[in-house]
Amino acid sequence: MLSLIATLGALEIGLIYALVALGVLITFRILNFPDLTVDGSFPLGGAVAAILIDHGYAPLLSTTLACIAGAAAGYATAYLHVRLKIMQLLSSILVMIALYSINLRVMGKPNVPLLDNVTVFTLPFMADWGDQWLKPAVLLLIVIVVKLLLDAFFATDLGLAMRATGGSPRMARAQGISTDNMTLAGLALSNAMVALAGALYAQSQGGADISMGVGTIVIGLAAVIIGETMIPSRHLFWIALSCVLGAILYRFFIALALNTDSLGLQAQDLNLVTAVLIILALTVPAQRARWKQRSASHSSNNKTVKTGATL
Repeated sequence: MLSLIATLGALEIGLIYALVALGVLITFRILNFPDLTVDGSFPLGGAVAAILIDHGYAPLLSTTLACIAGAAAGYATAYLHVRLKIMQLLSSILVMIALYSINLRVMGKPNVPLLDNVTVFTLPFMADWGDQWLKPAVLLLIVIVVKLLLDAFFATDLGLAMRATGGSPRMARAQGISTDNMTLAGLALSNAMVALAGALYAQSQGGADISMGVGTIVIGLAAVIIGETMIPSRHLFWIALSCVLGAILYRFFIALALNTDSLGLQAQDLNLVTAVLIILALTVPAQRARWKQRSASHSSNNKTVKTGATL
């Protein structure tokens, strides 16, 4: 079993990656756009927030500007695809590669510590809050607000147009929807949320590092897949909720695997554990559907046999 500290730590990181999962949901599930920009926009959000806080800017302002920077990165990826006609996957890879150098430029060095700076978790009015519960409570509030705003957005005409763009681009264009503009807006929104997660991660962990974005897209996809396995639904409210729960469960699985002595796993086995979890999340629904089909077929055969015996 996990200790209280390990449990709260897993919850804290899981809530941060819930924002990543919601961003990945927009690109991969709603827009049907394979976007790898998140591996660059996540550390971009952390770099922008960290360097601004380190230079004396307010944490909330720094976090907001980090979101804007992430939106710009997503817009750049969409622009390469929509305007310059570069294929989706390649455009995101190009921006992701470019962001590595940009992040180094922003920070001026490989990492920026925030140990003695005021962050969104150490604002003056939070002085009386308990240290152990402070970060999870703040992150839970942020995730709830973002999730509800996302639900409200996709219920608007603009949100419905974006969903139509990913569902059937030809039909959306026939209805007068600019699919190009929807792609630009969708990728900007997605990477703004990922950059928000990066900014919160940097402030939570006490600094930003150039390598903090490695594997972000894998974690986001894992959260989406695990969530869909847990709560299969076609309603966007439940789909978004499943992504949040999937991210939290993913971190709990990782923490449990790495803290179980009998398994003999260490920190360097993180990617292996992630791969195994994704494989299980992908195969379980298929196996479940196959089992139901076999059960239905067996039941049908039994009814046929009984009917024949009666005749």
